[in-house]
Amino acid sequence: MNHEQTGAQLLVQSFVDNDVEYVFGYPGGAVLPLYDAFYDAPFKHILTRHEQGAIHAAEGYARSSGKAGVVVLTSGPGATNAVTGIADAYCDSLPLVVITGQVHQQGIGLDAFQEADLISLTAPITKHNYQIRSVEEIPRVINEAFHVASTGRKGPVVIDFPKDIGISKARGPLQTEMNLPGYTLAPNVDIETVHELANLLAQAQRPLLLAGAGINHSQSNDMLTRFAEKYHLPVVTTLLGLGAVPYDSPLFLGMGGMHGSYAANMALSESDCVINFGSRFDDRLIGDVAAFQQNKQIVHIDIDQSELNKVIQADLAIHGDVKSVLTQLLGLPCSVNSSWTETCIERHQQYPFKYRHAETFIRPQQVVELIGRFTDEAVIATDVGQHQMWTAQYYPFKKAQLITSGGLGTMGYGIPAAIGAQLGAPNQMVIAIVGDGGFQMTNQEMAILNEYQLPVKIIMLNNGTLGMVKQWQHKFHGQRYSESVFSAQPDFQMLSNAYGVKSYLITQQQELESRLYEALAYQGPAFIEIRISPDEMVVPMVPSGKPNHEVEGYE
Repeated sequence: MNHEQTGAQLLVQSFVDNDVEYVFGYPGGAVLPLYDAFYDAPFKHILTRHEQGAIHAAEGYARSSGKAGVVVLTSGPGATNAVTGIADAYCDSLPLVVITGQVHQQGIGLDAFQEADLISLTAPITKHNYQIRSVEEIPRVINEAFHVASTGRKGPVVIDFPKDIGISKARGPLQTEMNLPGYTLAPNVDIETVHELANLLAQAQRPLLLAGAGINHSQSNDMLTRFAEKYHLPVVTTLLGLGAVPYDSPLFLGMGGMHGSYAANMALSESDCVINFGSRFDDRLIGDVAAFQQNKQIVHIDIDQSELNKVIQADLAIHGDVKSVLTQLLGLPCSVNSSWTETCIERHQQYPFKYRHAETFIRPQQVVELIGRFTDEAVIATDVGQHQMWTAQYYPFKKAQLITSGGLGTMGYGIPAAIGAQLGAPNQMVIAIVGDGGFQMTNQEMAILNEYQLPVKIIMLNNGTLGMVKQWQHKFHGQRYSESVFSAQPDFQMLSNAYGVKSYLITQQQELESRLYEALAYQGPAFIEIRISPDEMVVPMVPSGKPNHEVEGYE
């Protein structure tokens, strides 16, 4: 780096120094100096068709690559269009570095054209945000942003970049060293605390392991599986914890919570000792907090201290990395009463996720099972809605393969997230499972599939409705289907073809297996529309606010 470089050129160099491979973005007036510097930059820029798509693509990239996703957007509406995606990344602890354009510094606060106060807007939904005030600080701020985004509990960092900074040159020495005196990481967990955890486990009659996103984020899947197998302990996961232990492990009881398995929810209810590895105890997992806490010891391990004792008062709250705790646990002798594990396993075998096969029309659960049979090692991105839950229930996740919007539940997430995931894992098969509602929010990003010939397979379960909305209206609002049924739909096959993506339409049971196999085997990008019943429901279900044992939908 040298003083002859402009702010925009220093940004490019800082990206290079932080090993940036892809930048997702959309240009505009306030970031034209940056885009001019991108013209011959060594990293690749992916031009999405909407700013929300850029953020979700960066999220998918972060999940599949393990690196921070990078986004560059213009000021005003360009930046505000990204707020939903930034909030999504914050909820799901995904590392992003987002550069938002800003008007010239002298225009800030004067309602200049396309000015928006991104610092105030993003303060509640970022780990940290900056507004660049001088060219000299660019290298330091970028280095800090990548460090903050990618360490501890990961998350998005926003950098507001005034236009005049991009065209100016440094007037003094460049700042390169990070200066984060208030930023601390989780401490090492001492062995005495781990012994205390082991003692609680040894005293339990009905112990249960709960695995959240923290297991997948810390890449502790194998360690958790070894620990569960060593002591024959049952495991329940959250939605974002799926893959923490393999789907086919007899110790895996399934996902817990609102649309979790019967065995998982009964285990959560009946256990007398729950060891929570990296889950937030969110309301979709635990509907009735008071009922859940009765007659059980709770150990909560989380890298983010603010999550401890926030929802559930833990008997032992451990601030630390779940991998560190598991490493120490595996090295300790531990006597565990695991006799009730057999009860849990038998219950899971007796009450699996199930559905009735149909002779003519297509069941969505069957579609997901077939996808799993054909592609059990694929990266699976989903949108949000019924199809998301069917995927969570029926796809045989063996590792951290699921890319989905868990905390915020953002419709439109699936397609751009799959695009980013494919770029981050070019040798992996990537499948986006979406509904017709979410598909119509971000389907324009399909243009990228054709442009870069990314072999993503989009599987759209088309029921002509906003399925989850309709399901809740059916159950809780007297079957008054207010604005949850689409009265008109586009020709999705023509739409896919217009984007240059090969399309398939499957409407009959007898053609499902062969046509789906053919579509998934196609070498390029493909769009597969599968027609399903508008009356299909996601079961089982624990109604909102109810205790876990009040599971409905099992016969």
